[in-house]
Amino acid sequence: MRDTPVNGVLLIDKPVGPSSNAVLQTAKRLLGAKRAGHTGTLDPLASGLLVIGLGEATKFAGALLGADKAYLAQVKLGERTETGDAEGAVLERSEATTTREHLLAMLDHFRGEIEQLPPRHAAIKYQGRPLYAYARRGEHVPRSPRPVVIRRLELEQFEGNTARLFVECSKGTYIRVLAEDLGAALGCGAHLSGLERTAVGPFRIGQSVTLEALEALALPERRARLLPPEALLGSSPRLTLEAQLAAKFRQGQAVSVISESGNVAVFGEDGMFLGTGEVDSCRTLQPKRLLALQ
Repeated sequence: MRDTPVNGVLLIDKPVGPSSNAVLQTAKRLLGAKRAGHTGTLDPLASGLLVIGLGEATKFAGALLGADKAYLAQVKLGERTETGDAEGAVLERSEATTTREHLLAMLDHFRGEIEQLPPRHAAIKYQGRPLYAYARRGEHVPRSPRPVVIRRLELEQFEGNTARLFVECSKGTYIRVLAEDLGAALGCGAHLSGLERTAVGPFRIGQSVTLEALEALALPERRARLLPPEALLGSSPRLTLEAQLAAKFRQGQAVSVISESGNVAVFGEDGMFLGTGEVDSCRTLQPKRLLALQ
């Protein structure tokens, strides 16, 4: 069983504490997979949905990098921290006298397309090094605001100095920056005190499994939890090839098709997923990423 190639998508409910890579490596071991990669990291202090590609599915993980995501964010009002979340030292405390009505009014200003200044402790790079590397050495480097889209922003709960928000947003959105900017708008400061990712593209937290629950299963049951590699492609247009064309496509050859131009998920007549390709203006299907021939 362990020699069987493991190709598929695993949805894990990551706990607070371990890094995304640590969870990835554990899942890889539990499934007996040779390769694994995730489609977007979660900080150690964050929990929630981690989408993991195993084996051949790693080739298609990039399709989710630009997907929308959803979070439940806990924002503590009245405290600013060095990192914008609960990991950093508290820089300033103030009395949070915000009312529910005032908070709801302020949320209106953060819906839609907004600009965010990446945090100093971000993983994005400046001159080949991540911003957090400069921050840890006390160095300040230029940061430019970036456009992001907040598609939904709802107040789930407000008690004391803590607000629980539901956020649905575009890629590249920093929830801790959203928390900090909200605190600044309210005039009391704030930081992100807790974060759970509840959705990545078409996937939802309710579809996921914890590492503990996964470990309790026998190996065949663990592998039965896997979604097929093409699940990573979501609602991408599908193109079905008859057997002769499918054979050429699987060998990396371009083939003529009757299809509109654009990126497609390619299948054989038997429903087997073959890989992804791009149809050009001449109706030629160019292979992009192929499942390995077995």
